[in-house]
Amino acid sequence: MAISMVEMQSALNELLRPNEFRDYCPNGLQVEGKAQIANLVTGVTASLALIEEAVEKGADAILVHHGYFWKGEDPTVTGIRKNRLKLLLDNDINLFGFHLPLDAHPKLGNNAQLGLKLGFSTEADLDPQHKSRVGVWGSLEEPCNGKELVERITNQLNRAPFHIQGEKETIEKIGWCTGSAQSYIELAYEAGVDAYLTGEVSEQTVHFARETGMHFFAAGHHATERYGVQAVGQYLAGEFGLNHEFIDIDNPV
Repeated sequence: MAISMVEMQSALNELLRPNEFRDYCPNGLQVEGKAQIANLVTGVTASLALIEEAVEKGADAILVHHGYFWKGEDPTVTGIRKNRLKLLLDNDINLFGFHLPLDAHPKLGNNAQLGLKLGFSTEADLDPQHKSRVGVWGSLEEPCNGKELVERITNQLNRAPFHIQGEKETIEKIGWCTGSAQSYIELAYEAGVDAYLTGEVSEQTVHFARETGMHFFAAGHHATERYGVQAVGQYLAGEFGLNHEFIDIDNPV
């Protein structure tokens, strides 16, 4: 089966509600391709490697979390941007990108899907007053110590996280936000959790964790953001009878 590009755009907008967010990039259709979509590829980032694989798979559209046209970037179509756009346009492939809306969706988003993967139950947003701060906090369905949570993360995400040991022996409440949300550790601390998990770590994050006694886990930007886009792709495939494949272009960061 196939749907029109316009129908897919409408379905994604209805599902992810991008107009509710103040984001760092445009959300939605970023590069227009063919009018009908039957074969959908999803991935974390619209890298050249992902586009090349999508071409091999005969994709009509690519849906990613990290798309193009970020604020502050050089807008000229040169270098790697030219190479990526040329490959999309030469093969008439639509590119859809959703950033914060894909992090935040309560069931299919990156945070929700990572929570399911790691056995976290969501209770509330870390900062309910600011929609652009998409972190959440909740409880571990099976409380454990820091070493045990490292093992769980390693087994589920296929990579060992960076861990700062906290003071509490048993971790019961945890805050988390996928990607580069290490600065949200202060919001997590204010929420009274025992641990905070994100994708990346900065120098100051280590000191904050040590001095407050929180456990801190950095499980990888890419590794923590593989699951939302897959869930949305599976949703679209089920709703519209599309062929869907997630392509994981490994990234150690």
